[in-house]
Amino acid sequence: MAEEKTFLIKIITPERVFYEGTAIMAEFNTSEGEIGVYAGHIPLTVILKPGVLTLTEESGKKKAALHTGFAEILPDQISILAEAAEWPGEIDIKRAEAAQKRAEERLQAHNPDTDMARAETALLRAVARIEALR
Repeated sequence: MAEEKTFLIKIITPERVFYEGTAIMAEFNTSEGEIGVYAGHIPLTVILKPGVLTLTEESGKKKAALHTGFAEILPDQISILAEAAEWPGEIDIKRAEAAQKRAEERLQAHNPDTDMARAETALLRAVARIEALR
């Protein structure tokens, strides 16, 4: 079997260096849709949207909830600056489900005082957390 090409990836949040290592592939949500990145990708800068980050390493796959931020993609590395990132073991499922319910209720209420963009982002974050656990 041919050796897989890997690239460096570093994910930084305001609180910590969330991940630093090598991967064969990284998949995550952007403002333009989901993207999958392999080594040798064309240079690109993207805006992150809340969703599940899937890292394919030589030893297997890892999932995490990844929230808003930016990513710089280069042929040999990805740098991600994220508002927050969480491994499944760091996620409280009951809290995520409650946050999802609150966000859905705010969106359905059609209250003119509701910040709809904020409610939509809260919903996406809650769903990302729940999906990262699956």
